[in-house]
Amino acid sequence: MTIVRLGTVAVLSACALAISGCHKETTRAYRPPPPPATTTASSHGKNSRSPRNSTADGTAAEASPPPAPVPGNLGKPVSSEVGMASWYGPPYAGRKGADGTVYDQNAMTAAHLTLPMGTMVRVTNLTNNESVVVKITDRGPFVHGRIIDLSLAAAKATGVYRAGVAKVKVEAFAAPVRANADPGGRWCVQVGAFARESDAVKLKEEMMRRYATAKVIEFPGPTGHWVRISPKFPNKSNATEVADSIHPKDPAAAPYLIRTD
Repeated sequence: MTIVRLGTVAVLSACALAISGCHKETTRAYRPPPPPATTTASSHGKNSRSPRNSTADGTAAEASPPPAPVPGNLGKPVSSEVGMASWYGPPYAGRKGADGTVYDQNAMTAAHLTLPMGTMVRVTNLTNNESVVVKITDRGPFVHGRIIDLSLAAAKATGVYRAGVAKVKVEAFAAPVRANADPGGRWCVQVGAFARESDAVKLKEEMMRRYATAKVIEFPGPTGHWVRISPKFPNKSNATEVADSIHPKDPAAAPYLIRTD
């Protein structure tokens, strides 16, 4: 089972619900960031700071750190995107992620809605140019405008930890090849979070009538209720058609297109 997760801008509210297939998340309330840790996160996959240089007037200026090194077998990035990043740690630590592994907040991992599971990505904080290489092991963030949810360790390594959110560049490398995998991926749509269970049930019933061959379920999350629609033919085109047809009346609920593999 996977976890419904919010992007972190502040207080992490309640535990995430694990569910297989698609990861689920609800909105996290903002809280002031915790004080900086006295020790640094693991340096594995993280860039090193460059020495300070002198400016024209003789004052010290820290040079921009170099990009985080990547394993030689990854080659060059195959895609790139810029957007907002958040992070997640407790209470999600120790729970299963969308790839079936137990989430370790001290490992260099991240959640993304659409990149294939196991994809390695380099995340660069565009505010300070700190970067780190992480592995996609989960789905999220379920907050529009955000593109990636970093583990606690990755957030500390890039300076996202204290800020809560930050503008980043995400460079994805070629995904690992899997036997018998669908080249286009398997997709579903997740809608939420609804404040009232009755609204989620109503949407579920509507989706079951409209898409009779799809698998539709309703389930509770930490701060609301969700609906997941898995088309009979789970390609991206069909899932996108479903997502585009959904217009929840609850302003807090929205459809999310998710890759499940």
